[in-house]
Amino acid sequence: MSDRVYLFITGLCILTALYIESNAMIYVLVVVLLLEGITGFTLPILSQKISKVELEPGLLKYNKAPRLNFEAFRMLRISLAVVVLASYIAVHEYNIDMLWFFPWFIGFAVLGAGVSGVCPVYLAIRWLGFK
Repeated sequence: MSDRVYLFITGLCILTALYIESNAMIYVLVVVLLLEGITGFTLPILSQKISKVELEPGLLKYNKAPRLNFEAFRMLRISLAVVVLASYIAVHEYNIDMLWFFPWFIGFAVLGAGVSGVCPVYLAIRWLGFK
């Protein structure tokens, strides 16, 4: 599984969880994204080790020298988890209804990044200096 396929599946899961209004599914997705972001042990890496294949991420990226010794995909996972969790909690726990747009936007953006191979957040994180 490449990172593009993983982003597509993640976006699809976020949108499905939002559509069926499953709190548990959102929280599980956030925990998985945070664990992958913090530990660096991801499902694409696990699937590539099982199938004994090395795949490129498949996403457009900047070819500049990194300033920070932290992977951009790990930072992407952490930022996705924080934004989805914060906006979901703000909407459902604190009834700030004007933020309903953010988790849906993130879900469609991640799904689109998986389909197209261009993730603006990943590009911005790479531009900030993550490797």
